[in-house]
Amino acid sequence: MLSPSLLHTPPQFPSTSHPKTVKPSHSPPSLLAMKDRPPSSYGAIYVPPHHRLRSVITSPSYTSAALIDSKLREAQSAALNPRASPLPYLQTQQEQLHKANSQHDDRLSEEGSDHEFESLSQWGDSPSNNVVEWKRKFTMLLRDKEKQELISREKKDRHDFEQISALASRMGLYSQLYSKVVVFSKVPLPNYRFDLDDRRPQREVALPLGLLRRVDSYFGEYLSQKAKARENFSDVSFSRTSSSCSIATDEGLFEQPEPLAASKTVLEKILRRRSLQLRDQQQAWQESPEGRKMLEFRMRLPAYKEKDALLTAIARNQVVIISGETGCGKTTQIPQFILESEIEYVHGAVCNIICTQPRRISAMSVSERVASERGEKLGEHVGYKVRLEGMKGRDTRLLFCTTGILLRRLLVDRNLKGVTHVIVDEIHERGMNEDFLLIVLKDLLPRRPELRLILMSATLDAELFSSYFGGAQIIHIPGFTYPVQTHFLENIVEMTGYRLTPYNQIDDYGQEKMWKMSKHAPRKRKSQIASVVEDALRAADFKEYSPQTRESLSCWNPDCIGFNLIEFLLCKICENERPGAILVFMTGWDDISSLKDKLQAHPFLGDPSRVLLLACHGSMASSEQRLIFDEPDDGVRKLVLATNIAETSITINDVVFVIDCGKAKETSYDALNNTPCLLPSWISKVSAQQRRGRAGRVRPGECYHLYPRCVYDAFAEYQLPEILRTPLQSLCLQIKSLKLGSISEFLSRALQSPELLAVQNAIEYLKIIGALDENENLTVLGRYLTMLPMEPKLGKMLILGVIFNCLDPVLTIVAGLSVRDPFLTPFDKKDLAEAAKSQFSRDYSDHFALVRAYEGWKDAERDIAGYEYCWRNFLSVQSMKAIDSLRKEFFSLLKDTGLVDGNTTSYNAWSHDEHLVRAVICNGLYPGICSVVHNEKSFSLKTMEDGQVLLYSSMLGNLKFHIRG
Repeated sequence: MLSPSLLHTPPQFPSTSHPKTVKPSHSPPSLLAMKDRPPSSYGAIYVPPHHRLRSVITSPSYTSAALIDSKLREAQSAALNPRASPLPYLQTQQEQLHKANSQHDDRLSEEGSDHEFESLSQWGDSPSNNVVEWKRKFTMLLRDKEKQELISREKKDRHDFEQISALASRMGLYSQLYSKVVVFSKVPLPNYRFDLDDRRPQREVALPLGLLRRVDSYFGEYLSQKAKARENFSDVSFSRTSSSCSIATDEGLFEQPEPLAASKTVLEKILRRRSLQLRDQQQAWQESPEGRKMLEFRMRLPAYKEKDALLTAIARNQVVIISGETGCGKTTQIPQFILESEIEYVHGAVCNIICTQPRRISAMSVSERVASERGEKLGEHVGYKVRLEGMKGRDTRLLFCTTGILLRRLLVDRNLKGVTHVIVDEIHERGMNEDFLLIVLKDLLPRRPELRLILMSATLDAELFSSYFGGAQIIHIPGFTYPVQTHFLENIVEMTGYRLTPYNQIDDYGQEKMWKMSKHAPRKRKSQIASVVEDALRAADFKEYSPQTRESLSCWNPDCIGFNLIEFLLCKICENERPGAILVFMTGWDDISSLKDKLQAHPFLGDPSRVLLLACHGSMASSEQRLIFDEPDDGVRKLVLATNIAETSITINDVVFVIDCGKAKETSYDALNNTPCLLPSWISKVSAQQRRGRAGRVRPGECYHLYPRCVYDAFAEYQLPEILRTPLQSLCLQIKSLKLGSISEFLSRALQSPELLAVQNAIEYLKIIGALDENENLTVLGRYLTMLPMEPKLGKMLILGVIFNCLDPVLTIVAGLSVRDPFLTPFDKKDLAEAAKSQFSRDYSDHFALVRAYEGWKDAERDIAGYEYCWRNFLSVQSMKAIDSLRKEFFSLLKDTGLVDGNTTSYNAWSHDEHLVRAVICNGLYPGICSVVHNEKSFSLKTMEDGQVLLYSSMLGNLKFHIRG
């Protein structure tokens, strides 16, 4: 969402250099009154990102004598044999950079850069002479230890850039073309350089330090008043069992230790009595008919055959790594083995096992299964805890929780007091929380020699984890899955006769998302997802297949999910195959909801008496997610549309058929250009195997991969760890909240350390927003941000809304920024949709438009007219409900941190002051602010260091009118 009067960039993070700004003489008085950001310690010149690290992180010099000598030798070799580049990987990277440069230059030419080049005769030099001259310059640059780069504004150099760039690449240098300037450097270059942009903003939009200090002072005063109020009122409320963020009560998750008995002997007697009771209960269950029947089932699992070996290894080693293939029973059995063993040896009362799962639905479903196998109710000896929800009691000895919950436990209990075993399941997924947890646990183990750590996964690089923990013991458990017949795209097309054309692969996302469908149309320039598999497709040999199949494969579009093909396969399975549920793996909610709408319109697949159509996505409520485990009525086939949430840990018992699109949404982060993005990408071979295995958990099955076998062969073995491909701001806050020392030093101890520049970008961002001080210590604001599990900028906005008593609209805005845009724009009713939105955005603000739309929807909901309201105003019902749910969740989080109490009136005294709310939004989203740069006939939006900012098309109409007017 973006307000024209409060322009902010898409999710970008500030780089570490703060250039000195210049005050234009023609600026209006209002602008002159603004404070500039303090000048950078690097001065007013451009400093490459790699060199900015040296003040914080010691990194190897890029201009060492050895490196220069090496580059000179490579340059000489390249001169003798120009066709064979000694650094092919650099050449490949340079080719990619040049493609990006070409596109960048095309965009800049629209703003007034050169539209044509002069002929070579005007310069008097031939291209070859120019290249030779540059070869001499590059040699001199490599010899010069002090010099970093060469810059040229000559037209002939821009004209010959492709040849000069290739030469630079062969000599181990980097190059970039910036509008009218070419740069050659010893270190990688970003896509934009503010020092080389003649049209850059002359002032940077900045918050003065004085304002930041005032906000910090207001915050301190507010907290002081809250503390006094708590002293005056002795109203002690119970900790909510659904809370996940109560720091004072240890998350409301683990019971506080009971007061020590006066006598150690008395305490030991109490614990022994409890342990004996637990043993008697366990023996009674095991000897009962139901218990014996359950034991017979468990004994058939491969994990049970390794029970003694596993328990012996865990007893003798502090860290054990278990590689258990799909279907072996590791997730449900190994925690039970430990609990049963401890209870049997009369240690049950002191046993405390925590088993982490990467997802909420996994923790909930596994805990239910384990409790059932033990013949007890969930919440007794086996429980679970996920964000805002949980079931556990005083006697819970085995707790399943998400990784984030355990990290928050560590906030108040650095040593995990009373915990005897920590099991980290599905460690192969390498989420950021999991990698962070491993560093913390590795540091904890020497302080807690009695603590046992068990790492588990279906498919993991066991040697990598073993070496990280000093040669930890590895135990492999063979899996048990029924045979799964695998069909790749060529097999599907061959056996069904389905014909692929360039146009029947375009996925139907509905009228409001025609822009998304247009991306699937045939085009000359290949997308990133298509480029990755281009070589594999080119080398593939489909001679054994029919001409019709080969023709179809030649038309295959890797960018498409294949809605039409999925619908065709579903009809074929439902009409011709044996009974059994179908699980379809999609990339995200847009794909799931659009395909679901398409299938519901089908005469057979949309008939509830024949097909039970369900969805499973991480943003759905737990109660909705649980529906996928229910068995349908007789004669009804269950069909589940899910993301990779259904890949591991959960078992949908009746699944027999799997359809795999081969993609998943993944965050990537370019630290050099400071730009993150969430895009579909190809899954790994491990993920493909996991998806295939879902079809063979309880009976023989079939898996349909909607991509050729050659593409599967080109997949990476494992996904890139999240810590290497995402911004690190939230992680850095967690590190400081746990008092783990220097952020960069701590992250250097990770299993695979993130890029140094990514770490520095995150630190600088947190300093700019006031979460860290100059010494990288948490400020008061930073401490409270660590208690709010959300993006720091959104957490800051919420806190400011509380301080300035305008919480209600800020809650709506923060919730709205966390979900999909609720404003729909149908292709055939674009004018009507824009007119409907304009009634909410009379002040040209998307933020306030969202607030007004939500308030109107709440009023309509009270009259049971919410659907009609959304239909009339082109609003998404699901987005409005998601905003409503998140508002309640965020308010609960604020209550748990002690920032608000139950009296909502006092926190909304100024909610109707739009100027105040606008200021809170601005301060919360800062530094995501850009300047309006006017040209002769148009305007552009730019930041000082990131260059031009692009906007969503839905915002441009009102924005252009407002700025020009």
